Amino acid sequence: MKTLMRALMLVLTLAMLSGCGEEEDKIAMVQQVVAIESGDECHLCGMIITNYPGPKGQLYSRGKVGSMKFCSTRDMFAFIVDPENQHNIQQAFVHDMAVTPWEHPDEETYIDAKQAFYVVGHGKKGAMGPTLASFSNQEDAEAFAKVEGGKVLRFDQVTLQVLIDMNQPLGHGE
Repeated sequence: MKTLMRALMLVLTLAMLSGCGEEEDKIAMVQQVVAIESGDECHLCGMIITNYPGPKGQLYSRGKVGSMKFCSTRDMFAFIVDPENQHNIQQAFVHDMAVTPWEHPDEETYIDAKQAFYVVGHGKKGAMGPTLASFSNQEDAEAFAKVEGGKVLRFDQVTLQVLIDMNQPLGHGE
């Protein structure tokens, strides 16, 4: 119920701001992480998000009201790298896996996805197999890659080809 009230307030706030002059700046101020509820489905694949391990993603896109939630960072990036979507992304969030358990990421550990570091090619699995492990700082990402395999990338380095290549681990993964 609390989440529903927050979502309703967000929608009302966005509706009020739509008539204002500095719309994008004001909308960015209200774009925040929304808790993932037990029945929430992935925007890309439709799977129940909380049924799967690994970091999740959320984003706001120009022309869409509310947050789009994803069962994995891989699904979120698949949406982001689509040429029809990439220029509309306003804000994106991912879990900081240095401070939350892989099996059940904590809702309080979201970070700005555009500032995060990502490890690809590691052996841990997300909702649909390989996923990008997300971290708020480079040192944690490098430590994870040293243990689990893979390499560290920044947000802008995650491309469609990176996502395609994720099926073949770069480190000593499974």
